[in-house]
Amino acid sequence: MMNSRTNRVLAGLVLLIVVTGLAAASFPQAPVARGEYLVEQVAKCGECHTPRDGQGGWDEKQWLMGAPIWFRPVQPVTDWGYLAPRLAGLPNFTDEQIRAVLEKGTGPNGLPIRPPMHIYNMTPEDAGAIIAYLRAGKAR
Repeated sequence: MMNSRTNRVLAGLVLLIVVTGLAAASFPQAPVARGEYLVEQVAKCGECHTPRDGQGGWDEKQWLMGAPIWFRPVQPVTDWGYLAPRLAGLPNFTDEQIRAVLEKGTGPNGLPIRPPMHIYNMTPEDAGAIIAYLRAGKAR
């Protein structure tokens, strides 16, 4: 049988765990960290926007610096993009242009983005996190 001191300690630990969990749920992940996760683990931007090395792997020193698309469609696609632009630092795009790409699938020229780029229909929060990550220059 537990004594009252042990009960109080256990109750305090349970309360601490609950409060810590609520605090973590209440504060969203920092935008740059969220953007890193979305770019590297969800959208996999490096697959097309990072040049390949001689063995076919990513050239890590050129991470998200833009690259020729290394795969081709099986059947001809008239509007296929053959070059993925630089994303690192977003030097050639405004935030509004990147938001349009990520949220609506509209390119900087106002036209639908070309394949093989995916249309993501991201939330404004996720698009903002990706922009924060790419502008922060923390990519690899």
